[in-house]
Amino acid sequence: MTMVQSNMKDPKAITGKTVLVWLLAFFGVIFTANAVFIYLALGSFPGVVVESSYEAGQAYNQEIAAAKAQADLNWQVSTEFTRTSSADGKLVVTANDAQGTPLYGVVLHALLRNPVHDDADVKVDFTADGGGRYVGAVENLADGNWTLILEIEQDGERKFRSENRIFVKN
Repeated sequence: MTMVQSNMKDPKAITGKTVLVWLLAFFGVIFTANAVFIYLALGSFPGVVVESSYEAGQAYNQEIAAAKAQADLNWQVSTEFTRTSSADGKLVVTANDAQGTPLYGVVLHALLRNPVHDDADVKVDFTADGGGRYVGAVENLADGNWTLILEIEQDGERKFRSENRIFVKN
């Protein structure tokens, strides 16, 4: 019986070098994907809600007192946003006191804040329309989720504040 020996390597054999290359390639892809996701996440939302947590904490008790005073007033305030064109719209605020009497002589401030882009905020100026109804024109408002921050001042003092999420669509 004769044995034939060959010095040729099996092309399908798995060697230590092959396993190492595949292992490094696998983790290289995972690390690259994670790096891309981290870059995109930090670029779209920096994670900063308030600039100074200390100052926000100091104002916390004042906000609680203002919220209690607002609840004691029992004002009924409703808002409605409607599109007037593909990019523009109007914001209508109806404000009544606890007895249902329309509020007169108040100043309204509204800010439509985009939860993703800080530079996309839109301020709204209101005009009285009678009967406690105030109308504000909104220009160049993109579709999507917005946070409506509404403040009502009476005699130079803030009496009402609300933050509501609205969805704007065409």
